[in-house]
Amino acid sequence: MLSTPYHGYLKNLALALAGKWDDHLGPLWDGGHIKFFSARTLRALLEEVGFQQIEFIRVGRIPPLAKSLVAVARK
Repeated sequence: MLSTPYHGYLKNLALALAGKWDDHLGPLWDGGHIKFFSARTLRALLEEVGFQQIEFIRVGRIPPLAKSLVAVARK
């Protein structure tokens, strides 16, 4: 099981329309992130290293604007 900040199309669009894109992605604040994942990109990475039965749970806010993406998978 792993958790990562969630970045799907609708969330990214909402951030851009609200003018918060630079604030959200800025690496200069404590807790800044280097990699950002959508369910599609995280699934591709997990499958590439041999994980199967991958399920996702979006946490925080409504699902399309979730704060975090939790992946549960088996190897």
